[in-house]
Amino acid sequence: MARIAGVDIPREKQVQISLTYIYGIGRTTAKKVLDRTQIPAMKKVNELTDDEVGRLREVIERELTVEGDLRREVRQNIQRLIDIGCYRGIRHRRGLPVRGQRTRTNARTRRGPRRTVGVRKKATAKK
Repeated sequence: MARIAGVDIPREKQVQISLTYIYGIGRTTAKKVLDRTQIPAMKKVNELTDDEVGRLREVIERELTVEGDLRREVRQNIQRLIDIGCYRGIRHRRGLPVRGQRTRTNARTRRGPRRTVGVRKKATAKK
């Protein structure tokens, strides 16, 4: 496997698809990186030469924020919203949808699975 940005990308897939395994790189960004490094998008990862892998690694490390740095940046942005106490920060703190979705119904993704209120059993009276 080729290792780029601390991630082992799959060898049997096309380079454009394999690059999307790196956090922060989607299809569009992968295409831009490949255009910049002049590597065909349809080429398989196991067909890449060491020079091509080196060029990919260099462009990604130099021009993009990916993996740990990006995760840290996103987490800090959310923490900033929570600290200043804005509406979005409060929604993050409570674990509710942030972007204006309804919560009366259909908020299961953020709220988690349903928690049914249990029915209490009657205590059996012993005489």
